[in-house]
Amino acid sequence: MSCSCINRRDLGLLVLRAGTGAVLAIHGAQKLSHLFGGGGIEGTTAAMEAMGFHPPKHSALAAGLGEAGGGVLLALGLATPAAGAAAAGTMAGAVAVHAPAGFFSTGGGYEYPAFLGFTAAAIGLTGAGRYSLDHATRHVFDQSWFVALAFAGSALAAAAVVGRRAKGQAAQAQAAAADEDASPGA
Repeated sequence: MSCSCINRRDLGLLVLRAGTGAVLAIHGAQKLSHLFGGGGIEGTTAAMEAMGFHPPKHSALAAGLGEAGGGVLLALGLATPAAGAAAAGTMAGAVAVHAPAGFFSTGGGYEYPAFLGFTAAAIGLTGAGRYSLDHATRHVFDQSWFVALAFAGSALAAAAVVGRRAKGQAAQAQAAAADEDASPGA
């Protein structure tokens, strides 16, 4: 393989990391602050509660930090496995919210968060490439064992959060159905 192929690959990873990381970081900054027209922690907490995430403030902080922190780290190419896993796990929660609307984002579906999640995961698995802080630090935060640990931890956390949300929504639906059956004239 010639040196120009390696440089093109590393340059491509840099562009992919920077673009994906910037999108995630800005999206997360909206959740954490009022930057970029975001609702900040207060607005995100209210939105998380309305979407069925509990506790809502912890969920708001986790989503904001997963997106903003994961995005910044991806863009820099630092601790890339953890960054990719954190962003992918956060996007799994977003996919769960959008899934009832179907796939396409034009109808409110999960297309966009799924794409961001898969892209972040792919970068986390592939590595940051030569033009990164991971490369500059001799991959101190990008060891092989760390990839498995980061993705396993993220998958477990995402499954727990999404599962807790689904369980809460089922309980709310059951309570609403019981209230409807108990109301006069039913």
